[in-house]
Amino acid sequence: MPSLAGDGEADHLTDRRTRRERTPGAAIPRRPRRSWRTRMCSAPPVRVEDHKAAKDAAAPVPQSREQWPAGASRSARPHGAGAGWLGGLGSGEGLASAYDLVETMQYLYVRVVKARGLPASAVTGGCSPYVEARVGNYHAATRHLEGKSSPEWNQVFAFSRDRVQATALEVLVRDKDALARDDCVGRVAFDIAEAPVRVPPDSPLAPQWYRLEGTGGKMAANGEVMLAVWVGTQADEAFADAWHANAASVHGGGGGGDGAAAVQSMRSKVYVTPKLWYLRISVLEAQDVVPPGTGGIADKGRHADVFAKVQVGGMVLRTRPCATRSPTSLAWNEELVFAVAEPFDEPAVLIIEARAHPGKDEIIGRAVLPLTLFEKRLDRRQVQAQWFSLEPFGRPARPPEAVFAGRVQLRACLEGAYHVMEEPTMYASDTRPTARQLWRPPIAVLEVGVLGAQGLTPMKTLDGRGMTDAYCVAKYGQKWVRTRTVVDSCSPRWNEQYTWEVYDPCTVLTLAVFDNCQLGNAAAGSGAAVRDQRIGKVRIRLSTLEMDRVYTTAHPLVVLHPSGLRKNGELRLAVRLTCLSLGSVVYLYGQPFLPKMHYVHPFTVLQLDNLRRQAMGIVAARLSRAEPPLRREVVEYMLDADSHAWSIRQSKANFFRVTALLSGAASTARWLADVCRWKNPAATILVHVLFVTLTCFPDLILPTMFLYMSAAGIWNYRRRPRRPPHMDARLSCAEAVHPDELDEELDTFPTSRPNAVVRLRYDRLRSVAGRIQTVVGDVATQGERVRSLLAWRDPRATALFTAFCLVAAVVLYVTPIRVVALVVGLYVLRHPRFRSRMPSAAGNFFKRLPSRADTML
Repeated sequence: MPSLAGDGEADHLTDRRTRRERTPGAAIPRRPRRSWRTRMCSAPPVRVEDHKAAKDAAAPVPQSREQWPAGASRSARPHGAGAGWLGGLGSGEGLASAYDLVETMQYLYVRVVKARGLPASAVTGGCSPYVEARVGNYHAATRHLEGKSSPEWNQVFAFSRDRVQATALEVLVRDKDALARDDCVGRVAFDIAEAPVRVPPDSPLAPQWYRLEGTGGKMAANGEVMLAVWVGTQADEAFADAWHANAASVHGGGGGGDGAAAVQSMRSKVYVTPKLWYLRISVLEAQDVVPPGTGGIADKGRHADVFAKVQVGGMVLRTRPCATRSPTSLAWNEELVFAVAEPFDEPAVLIIEARAHPGKDEIIGRAVLPLTLFEKRLDRRQVQAQWFSLEPFGRPARPPEAVFAGRVQLRACLEGAYHVMEEPTMYASDTRPTARQLWRPPIAVLEVGVLGAQGLTPMKTLDGRGMTDAYCVAKYGQKWVRTRTVVDSCSPRWNEQYTWEVYDPCTVLTLAVFDNCQLGNAAAGSGAAVRDQRIGKVRIRLSTLEMDRVYTTAHPLVVLHPSGLRKNGELRLAVRLTCLSLGSVVYLYGQPFLPKMHYVHPFTVLQLDNLRRQAMGIVAARLSRAEPPLRREVVEYMLDADSHAWSIRQSKANFFRVTALLSGAASTARWLADVCRWKNPAATILVHVLFVTLTCFPDLILPTMFLYMSAAGIWNYRRRPRRPPHMDARLSCAEAVHPDELDEELDTFPTSRPNAVVRLRYDRLRSVAGRIQTVVGDVATQGERVRSLLAWRDPRATALFTAFCLVAAVVLYVTPIRVVALVVGLYVLRHPRFRSRMPSAAGNFFKRLPSRADTML
């Protein structure tokens, strides 16, 4: 068998092992980082509080479900990337890897580059070669190339070492056009034990030419194939584009290139959402507008309504009608706002229409305006208005001097100081403005290891057998990641790790698991488009995580179906938030959540809802055109497209959240009643002493209150949450929901019920009730934020508030109460000249506090 590692490389590996044996405990240098940001991604020191935690930190990642109970969480020192896995080859113990949060998985990689000198078939006179790689019972094949004796494939295959027990790799070059039963042109065999181990940042292994052998062991007369064979991990650069061995069960996935689309949809990929802008167009006035075949607007009627309509992509907005009072001049002074994305391929089309009779509109003229004509604004400076000529629409061609239908004055710009929100504000993962010049530097690095899932429910049936082809999607900011699809497994192991830069800790990471329905017979033979099925979703608010701590947690996966709540297993994650600048993190708690322009020149609620739907549609359309595509149903589920739809279940859940908050006030009232009734004499005497003291010394009232809250914050520290929150089905009122309520919630909007009158009333009720539901939810959110001040859900926010209470207690103790009242009163009654349009630091701090909305389904 040909040698896979030269003598020099073997000596190098031997010397490296010898040096490691001579210096016990010597660490191999880590992978060199390219920038200071990436350096923070390497395993930082993690605080271990006691000896038991130190033992847990050294323990390997558990693999069985019994070792991963639902909701379990632990703090662990980042473990090395699979020292025992690489140690099985005798040449990789203790090698550092960027995959320090997940278990290292070992793969045999085979890169098939090209071939040359392949003989033509004696029968057909041509050659349609493809390459097949075999390892034990697993085999993989490249696509076949018609009529090429020197084909190029450049494909990579990955065979998992924990599934393959064979000792030899066989690479065969076959001819698809051969009529003989044995269509093998030649073969090359390798000993897997001699495969070199590649650990990043080593350069990729250079492919080599190998002479093909005949089936009888003789060298083929002609033909060579260029290959590279090595052993690596999922940290290898070739992992994302590799064809995995478990794809052999996919329909058409392993035969000469058939089913390439199915195999492509199984690969792991990283997606970046397009750069979104707000396009603001102010339609001011129009002049010299002349309808076709008339002498002016007046000919159509003295009070004809004329309006302007602007279309960008699939979105159309129109101004209010302008009743004409002048034969040739019109004025609207109305502002229209769109969400657009780079590159600006689609222009804005302005259309002027006249309505002389109800239901009959006539186009006066139009103007096609490329978006590159508009300037990009980063502040509130005034944009100069411009005149644009209108072209006639729908009339035969005329001489150039006659092609004129008036002109229109616009004030248009691309807003770069806003953040274009394509997700609900409560689940926002990014708050940066569009313009990169306005970005702050990152303050932390988020690392997420998608370990695997346990106990997934079979989502489809094939040949009478339930199966699940699961993959996981994670979204934070502009970066989306998709793991590879693990075929036919209810306990998939992904072990893929991803990294994001964090610019604001009060944001949310969203993950969801889906069943890939585009593979094999599941998607074959169905005329309609097959949608990937939801398995469950997980949200993690970063502010609830402690810095530099590894959370290894099993999150339950639940989803609503027409039959009720379905529990589909659990998702295992390893999450670490590494702090780059603690001072910047503390500083952010006093800053506005959104960019400045959202407060200086805000949008209305209806505008924000409309713009969010536009942005969500743009993101879904762009990601669905990627390769492999991130399908629209996946994007809409990740972005909570139906978060504002009416639901009796959600209204009940929000109502119970409000009543839970009011129960605290009721408990306080009952406690005061018990004090008055002397049910606990000691407590009643203590209250009397405190009341007399505060009455005699009123200056102690405020210091005592702040001192009590600071003491309560310190006391509650021991009961702080130790793990990220999960999706709470009980809080969401999803465990015992009525079938009629589910039918209403999962019904289409507008409703699909046949009765037209009921549909009209039903839709109106849902629209109004949806707003009420949002208001009730907002009220509950504010109350829960007050409760989280001392609950340590956000460790940094509670620490800041506790420290503020201590300082306030001291300051109010040494300051006379009259002075405090005078200063507060003068501040509240200050002149508007001394007021800022930006929210206060206290208001910004309060809006960043977490609430239980993060755990809502």
